[in-house]
Amino acid sequence: MCLSGWGEQPRKDQHHEYQNDYDSPNPEAKIHGLKLVRTTFAQMQKKLTVLAFESSCDDTGVAVIRGNEVLSNVIANQEVHAQFGGVVPEMASRAHMQHIIPALDAAMTEAKVEPVDIDVVAYTRGPGLNGSLLVGATFAKTWAWQHDLPSVPVHHMHAHILAHFLAPGPSPNLPFLCLTVSGGHTQIVRVNAPDDLQVLGSTRDDAAGEAFDKLAKLMGLPYPGGPLIDRLAATGNGQAFGFARPKVEGLDMSFSGLKTSVLQFLTKQMKADPGFLSQHQADIAASVQTSILSILMEKLTLAVEQTGITEVAIAGGVSANKGLRAALALREQTAGWKTHIPPMSHCTDNAAMIAMAGLLKFQSGALGTLDAAPDPRLPF
Repeated sequence: MCLSGWGEQPRKDQHHEYQNDYDSPNPEAKIHGLKLVRTTFAQMQKKLTVLAFESSCDDTGVAVIRGNEVLSNVIANQEVHAQFGGVVPEMASRAHMQHIIPALDAAMTEAKVEPVDIDVVAYTRGPGLNGSLLVGATFAKTWAWQHDLPSVPVHHMHAHILAHFLAPGPSPNLPFLCLTVSGGHTQIVRVNAPDDLQVLGSTRDDAAGEAFDKLAKLMGLPYPGGPLIDRLAATGNGQAFGFARPKVEGLDMSFSGLKTSVLQFLTKQMKADPGFLSQHQADIAASVQTSILSILMEKLTLAVEQTGITEVAIAGGVSANKGLRAALALREQTAGWKTHIPPMSHCTDNAAMIAMAGLLKFQSGALGTLDAAPDPRLPF
């Protein structure tokens, strides 16, 4: 096995030697106890092929990238959770066990690569569901060890942001701001470098994606409800109904007051007219979406004003929301922002973003250890 651009060969009978269980901060990286010679970014970008695994929640992802080019990005979805109105952790981890080998086979076949072609293995360490993370991390580290390859643990939310460096681009110029919006996280992050990400503001309660799903449930929509609200909103009037928008100082956000406002509104209207919800579903969905997006865009605009950074990106599952994408595009036209909106394939959880983040970490000399455990609450 040859690690493109690196020095000594690893041996399976030696162990990782790092100062901590997450990665090696040393300029001279080591794998299996052997020193690796750093090479240039350009050389690494051209030669390295990364196999990556994503299993933080209910989608099993396996991808292969070479440099920043995506060769394959396979996602095995789990539809079983819809009947329960949310993800059931134990069922999710069992499904990952069933899907991960077929997904790996499909990704390798689509990418037209063999194990000998892989230089690095990346995987999601956290945050996420503990059982799901355990399946992906254990499989990835075992596969890497079996093939004498270095493994790189990746922070799931970092990967959403760093997916903007995948082809076809163009990639954001540094520094840039990124609004990360998903079912579990909502943050405004200043990205100074791939390994220097600073949280400027975050939600104090529900994430934006979680708020979408919970409000959809109040409207009687099935799980996951966020995409359904987006679809209904396209035919509704976003100004039809006014809902409370919690005021939080600084760049932090809150969505709990909005949920309460919608619940009280629907309860009152349904009591007076049982057919109100079905008659005004599109307008309610549009008004809910307008409220959530106004909170997000107000804080993002404030972040631009405070930092002076006009290079702005969005990331995470909710970045697929058509209303949010349109709002960001409008800012580019009216406020002079340089915006970066990810392709749909990079919005939801996927392994290509894990591969990109793993590649960037590997280039900086950061490597994982065989005993690095998944962390469901991995700090940002």
